[in-house]
Amino acid sequence: MHPKELSIQDFTYDLAEDRIARQPLAERDASRLLVARDGTFDDRHFHELPDILPKNALLVLNETRVVRARILFRRATGALLECMVLEPEGGRPMEQALLDRGTSRWWCMMGNAKRWKGEELTTEVDGSTLRACRVEQRNGEHLIEFAFDQDVPFVEALGCVGTVPLPPYMRREAMPSDVARYNTVFAAHDGSIAAPTASLHFSEGLLDRIRQRGMRTTGLTLHVGAGTFLPVKAERMDGHAMHTEQVVVPHEALIALRKQLSLGPVIPVGTTALRTIESIYWHGTALLAGRAGPVMQVGQWDPYDASVDGPEASEALEAVIEQVERTGRPLAGTTRLLIAPGYRFRFADALITNFHQPQSTLLLLVAAFVGPEWRRIYAHALAGDYRFLSYGDGSLLFRGGS
Repeated sequence: MHPKELSIQDFTYDLAEDRIARQPLAERDASRLLVARDGTFDDRHFHELPDILPKNALLVLNETRVVRARILFRRATGALLECMVLEPEGGRPMEQALLDRGTSRWWCMMGNAKRWKGEELTTEVDGSTLRACRVEQRNGEHLIEFAFDQDVPFVEALGCVGTVPLPPYMRREAMPSDVARYNTVFAAHDGSIAAPTASLHFSEGLLDRIRQRGMRTTGLTLHVGAGTFLPVKAERMDGHAMHTEQVVVPHEALIALRKQLSLGPVIPVGTTALRTIESIYWHGTALLAGRAGPVMQVGQWDPYDASVDGPEASEALEAVIEQVERTGRPLAGTTRLLIAPGYRFRFADALITNFHQPQSTLLLLVAAFVGPEWRRIYAHALAGDYRFLSYGDGSLLFRGGS
C-alpha cells in the first residue's frame, strides 16, 4: 500500500491524561529506557545506555536550540493574544533571521486572532519592549513585522519578552526552569520551537561515558517547527501536508556518516535526527539524477514517488559530500519528508526516541521503523507505567537484523 492510502485511524492507542509527563525528572538520565530488539523487551534506565549500545555505534545528535518563541500581547480592550513565532519571511535561514536587529519579519500563529483587528500590538517585560504589526495573512498564519528598540539580535529580544513554547498537551505555563530543561545539554544553534525530546535524556556525564566506551557522536541540525504538534486530521495521509523544517548538516557529520557505513550501526537520537539523515539520502539521489541544486529540498512523498529503488546509500552520500566540498558550505535546505510504513531506511539501524502521541506522524515513523511490533512496544510501555511524550521516558528500538 502506498503511504498516501494509509488511514491515521489505524495508528492509535488509548493514552490517558495521567500518563503524559508534564514535568521533567530532576536528573535527565534518570528516565526509564525500554529496549526493544528481536521481539524482546528489556526495562532499563537511560543512565545504563553505555552498557547497552553496540560498542561501535555512532549516535547522531540534533544540536538545535529551542528559542522563547511564545509571546503574549494584550489589546487595549484587555483581550489576550498569543503569538507563536514560526519561520522567517521568504524562507531565510533561521539562524540568520534570529540575528536581525531593529526589525524582523516572521510568519506566526496567533491564538485568539479573531479578536485582533490588525492594530499595532506592544508587550513590555522588565523594560524591554517589542512591537508587532501585521503585514499580511495566508492559510491561517500571519506575517508580522517585529520592532524592538534595544540594539540586540531578535533572538535576544525574544529572550526578554518571550517564553518557552511548551507543547499544548502539557497544559501548563512555562517556568524559568524550562528554559534549560526543555533544551538539550548539547544545544548549539538557535531556531526550534519544540525540543528534540529524545535528546533531553542525555547529561554531560552520560555523553562522556558513552564516548569513553568507544562509541562516537556527531551533530547536525534540524530546527523543529510547530507542525510536530499538529494532529493528522485527514482521513487518508494524502490529505495531510507535512510541515517544512530547516536543516543544516556540517561536512564533518557527513564524513562521520560515511566512515560509519563500514564500521557499525548508525543510531539517530530522535525522530528529527532520523529524518535528517534519511533526507540526506534523498538529496543525494536527486543530485545523481541531475534534479537538485545546491540547496536541499526534500519533499513529503519523494521516497514513494520514485520509480526505482534508487542508488546505494553510500553513492547518494558521496554525491552530497562532493557537493559540500565543491561549494565549501555545509549542506543546508529544507525537508518535508514523511516516513510511514512502506519506507525503506537507508542509514538508520536503531533509533532512540520517546513515546509519541496517538494518530501522529511521529507514531507513523515508529511504525515504519519497527513494523507492527509498535503495538506490542506501546502496550508494554503502558502496562509498565512508562511516562509519555516530551518530558517522558525513552526507548531504544532496533530494526530487524540490527
